[in-house]
Parts: sequence; C-alpha cells; structure tokens
Amino acid sequence: MDLHTIPILVVDDSRVMRRIITKQLHTMGFVSIFEAGGVKEACRVLDKRRIGLILSDLAMPGLTGLDLLIRVRADARTSHLPFLLLTAEAQVRTLVKAYRCGASQYVTKPFTAPYFKYIINKVLRETYGTKE
Repeated sequence: MDLHTIPILVVDDSRVMRRIITKQLHTMGFVSIFEAGGVKEACRVLDKRRIGLILSDLAMPGLTGLDLLIRVRADARTSHLPFLLLTAEAQVRTLVKAYRCGASQYVTKPFTAPYFKYIINKVLRETYGTKE
C-alpha cells in the first residue's frame, strides 16, 4: 500500500491553517486531502468519504478537536482511524487527556515540516503496517 494514497481529513477552524497543512501534505506527496472548518463539517465528511487519517486542531470554537476525537473513537466505523491533534497548547494535563481519549499523536504548533512529515509517516506505518 502506498501511504500517499491514504485519504486525509484536515480539521481546523482557521482557513489559513487548513491551507498551510494541506499544502505541506501535498508537498509530502499526499494526493487525497479533505478539509473541514469544524467538528460538524468533519462528521459530514466522515459520513460521506473513506478517510484514513484525521488531523485536527484542538482549540476550535464550540466543539473542539477533543470532542471530535471522542466522537470518532465512539463510532465503530471510525474508531480505528489514526488521529493527530494539532495545537498550540502544550500543557501536560491536556496532553494526557488527549492520549486517554485515544489520540494517536499530539503535535504542538508551530512545527517544522520535517517533524510533521516524520510524525505522519510514523503514525501511518504503525496503523497500516507499511513502509514510507
């Protein structure tokens, strides 16, 4: 399996941040990227599309990335999906809560492109058992 064909969902209330992340993913060779501006929109995408990885901002107005993570883990159709939380918040209690809720990884913004690539490929290899 070519990891670059795995469909990715990017969830962030900031259109600018979604574009930055999407551009980085395209630069890394990923070809199937979907965007959502919040949890409700992300749930609609998950209902309609086959997604293989979710990248979500933690701090969004209304429902948060943690709310989305809890919904994803509670749904048998999506409970297995790798889920990366992206956030500017680096408090230990938030990190622990994210992992307890089932986050695959927790990436603190700002992050470098090489680190972002490393984390995504690591999570995809762990989940899908393939090489980069």
